[in-house]
Amino acid sequence: MLNIPRVTENGRLGPVNSAVVPRYSGAPTFALLPRLDEVEGTGRTADVKVVGVPFDSGVSYRPGARFGPGHVRQSSRLLRPYNPATDTSPFAQVQVADAGDLAVNPFNIHEAIEAIQADAMELTEDGASLMTLGGDHTIALPLLRAASQRAGAPVALLHFDAHLDTWDTYFGAEYTHGTPFRRAVEEGILDTEAISHVGTRGPLYGRKDLEEDRRFGFGIMTSSDVYRLGVDEIVARLRDRVAGRPLYISVDIDVLDPAHAPGTGTPEAGGMTSRELLEILRGLRGLEVVGADVVEVSPAYDHAELTGIAAAHVAYDLIGLLGERA
Repeated sequence: MLNIPRVTENGRLGPVNSAVVPRYSGAPTFALLPRLDEVEGTGRTADVKVVGVPFDSGVSYRPGARFGPGHVRQSSRLLRPYNPATDTSPFAQVQVADAGDLAVNPFNIHEAIEAIQADAMELTEDGASLMTLGGDHTIALPLLRAASQRAGAPVALLHFDAHLDTWDTYFGAEYTHGTPFRRAVEEGILDTEAISHVGTRGPLYGRKDLEEDRRFGFGIMTSSDVYRLGVDEIVARLRDRVAGRPLYISVDIDVLDPAHAPGTGTPEAGGMTSRELLEILRGLRGLEVVGADVVEVSPAYDHAELTGIAAAHVAYDLIGLLGERA
């Protein structure tokens, strides 16, 4: 096995040293980070584990998110160790490693959900946090189950998405990418005093959709709210709602306008810019973020890696938030 030169800082094994090895070569781990087995082989433990869930059997329109984890990893090659926007080095403040992909059944949603939950519990058994790359939004439910179980209480949720994802069923199916947060409320794994959608927009089936969503306890900050109120006001309101609770952050990449993220399954016009999304996430520093995901990247509809690059940068900033807790 070749001795791969890596950036090391604070005793942490970091990404491949791109001043020595070209970024376009080598294994396509997230941000060229070491694999989990490489970290564990040195006697270290990983504080944050990047894991892919290549699953899209819950989609209702365009498929392809099963290829999202690999695409986001490929698009993350240009990420660098130091983040000047937050004056932090996410891969030096904690040990981050790529744990690879979970193997889940693409033909049985119920079995897949159970497997994702079990694997998430196993991966966090040592106290690590998960940065999950989807996959469609169905995977948020088992990840929230695991996060709540680890926290020992219902968790707060910030859900960045063009859509509510609190519908009841699709074609009689209770578990799809449009239903995970309704199921999560019903299961009592969300703190309903601290849950919010951010970036929602577009047509709905009817006014009842919003009425039911409010009944579940969700607050809504639409993409128009972000535009009119500005990032700082949005951040202040979200921080006030979440307070000091354990927080899970779920990002559907379609929260971004199709101009910024065309490679997704259910695009909606009028979305947030990648700059707005990143600035909101950076405004959440200091909160107790216990888990995060970036989902619904469908590379077949992407152009010039626009969506993959956006998703990679979102995951990078989320790793920074997760690292503050570790």
